Amino acid sequence: MFKQLMGIFRKDSLMDQSYKRSFQMLEITREMFLKAKKSLRHTEDNLIDIDIYNKDIEVNKYEREVRRNVLNHLILSGKENLPQGLVLVSIIIDIERIGDYTKNIVELALNHPDKLEIEEFETDLLKIEKAVNELFEQTQKCFMNSDTVLGLKLIKKYKWINRLCDESILKLVKMKGDKIIVGDAVTLALYFRWLKRINSHLRNIVTSVVNPFDRIGFKPKKKLIE
Repeated sequence: MFKQLMGIFRKDSLMDQSYKRSFQMLEITREMFLKAKKSLRHTEDNLIDIDIYNKDIEVNKYEREVRRNVLNHLILSGKENLPQGLVLVSIIIDIERIGDYTKNIVELALNHPDKLEIEEFETDLLKIEKAVNELFEQTQKCFMNSDTVLGLKLIKKYKWINRLCDESILKLVKMKGDKIIVGDAVTLALYFRWLKRINSHLRNIVTSVVNPFDRIGFKPKKKLIE
């Protein structure tokens, strides 16, 4: 499916422009994620050196542009290219949602008084952050090169992230006494949740490369990942 989509992109200027815009959107959201993480986790004053809201507006603007271009392409080319157009629209929706979650992380950082660092959860949190950042980088490569082999590897390699995020949240829910202050607990739970959602949307993008349209967001069929 995705290689067919690539072929259409190269033949049509509107779709080629949309394809390049989707790359830009993914790069912008990765920058947003890295800045948001730094603000929440590594600075005492929680300042951020980019305007995250303007970046989010830029991503939203590109999303609308891609939708218009896909619609115009389909009007001109007919319904035979409908599945390919839907794939790209699905991808940009996931990218836009990543931008929303990174914006949420910045809002956490701006309202949390100090850098977020809780010893009992630090090992797992660092592991998750490192993996999400790696997945971001690899998803960009997978998407730009329509690399199904890499896509299958990514789906298998990082499937543990969501599970560990859920386990960490439940661990917080079950904590008793005064081991952690309320503000830290709420901030950490939300951060785990939003890392999980960012990871899920990145995986959706990868499945767009690997799967047919009806299976975007789902695991590839077993025979593909064995």
